Amino acid sequence: MRLLIVGSLQGQIGAATKIAMDRGAKVTHATDLEQALAELRAGRGADLVLCDVTLDIGRLVRALATERICTPVVACGVGTDARRAVDAIRAGAKEYLPLPPDPELIAAVLAAVADESHQLIYEDEAMGAVIALADQVAGSEASILITGESGTGKEVLARYVHRKSARVEKPFISVNCAAIPDNLLESELFGHEKGAFTGAIARRVGKFEEADGGTLLLDEISEMDVRLQAKLLRAIQEREIDRVGGTKPVKVNIRIIATSNRDLADAAKRGTFREDLFYRLNVVNLRLPALRERPRDILALARHFAHKYAEANGVPFRPIAPETERLLISHPWRGNVRELENTLHRAVLLSSGSEIMPEAIRLPDGTLVGTSRVPDLPGTVKTAVETAAAATRGLVGRTVADVERDLILDTLDHCLGNRTHAANILGISIRTLRNKLREYTQAGLQVAQHGETRLAG
Repeated sequence: MRLLIVGSLQGQIGAATKIAMDRGAKVTHATDLEQALAELRAGRGADLVLCDVTLDIGRLVRALATERICTPVVACGVGTDARRAVDAIRAGAKEYLPLPPDPELIAAVLAAVADESHQLIYEDEAMGAVIALADQVAGSEASILITGESGTGKEVLARYVHRKSARVEKPFISVNCAAIPDNLLESELFGHEKGAFTGAIARRVGKFEEADGGTLLLDEISEMDVRLQAKLLRAIQEREIDRVGGTKPVKVNIRIIATSNRDLADAAKRGTFREDLFYRLNVVNLRLPALRERPRDILALARHFAHKYAEANGVPFRPIAPETERLLISHPWRGNVRELENTLHRAVLLSSGSEIMPEAIRLPDGTLVGTSRVPDLPGTVKTAVETAAAATRGLVGRTVADVERDLILDTLDHCLGNRTHAANILGISIRTLRNKLREYTQAGLQVAQHGETRLAG
């Protein structure tokens, strides 16, 4: 992960930098907003900007949006100035970090905002066969298409291939084609020249140039607009790109890895995805099996997540009881590894005995698997669980937006107002969650604050 820290942070920058680097981040420092913007435009790039709350964060966020630079901003500051923290969030910061920095809090924010969870864990032979093929082709220059259902770990496998390749010392740049609007994606990928559009006050280097010498991951490429697919095809064929508003091509040396949870061959037949681009990308296909097709991995991953979230939440580690393991193996896991991870995260929070029992295994719809009652829990948590379970009843006649709203608000209650945990459980980005909560607040709805539920607030 690439982290750009902006500002002096009143002498706390050294501590924040050390913690981030200890967590695997590559850190760059900018003294002010102009230097930060120059770094981002030049292609030295960042996956996350950590900005001193005393600087004009609203100006930074607006500049990034105007210049079509899709990089999240987290505010941080010394002391407990609640007003500045609130103003930073309202200005567009995705999170606020108090300083002096707490190592676990920084780790949680880095993980939530940048989605830095790339450990490859497997024991099942079905997954072993995929890894063996990945090892075989990693050293080549061939484009790779990684396919599989949502939540199977396609980006994790893409990063594994990069680490095994000859490009390992060069950048690995990831672009989620589904998360960036079509009108921004072209500039995000190819960059733009000064004056290319209103707000383009300087040249901006895109992800193709940032990844030069390394690997570019095009995540969920099936969501890319057909017009942009043509420009991508040319970039792959010619190994050169055209910045938006540019007059001459720019040479690039990258390896392309693409992912999709859809059948691209079928999409090509239907005309929603370019057939020539499909063949360019699909030189090697790595198909990730669904979690239900690799049962030995269910327990290996569940144990890993039990350790991970016990540490992240500062609670005692509890082993998974044998009857709970049998329950986990029998579940179909339609959401695959992502669903299993979220389920174990909830289980760690709900468990109170010496082991993780079946009563703690709860699905996203609020159902307690293997039991029909709510277990004995602390008051606010029990209220949150009961509220979440009730939200799944009586759905007939309600709109999707209403159901989504209640699920988000009830999950936030369950997490006692913790935005980072709620986003992880819901399987959405912290940015998406904050945008939704902002909509609900503006509509006059009550939203749980940190350490509270709506009922307890």
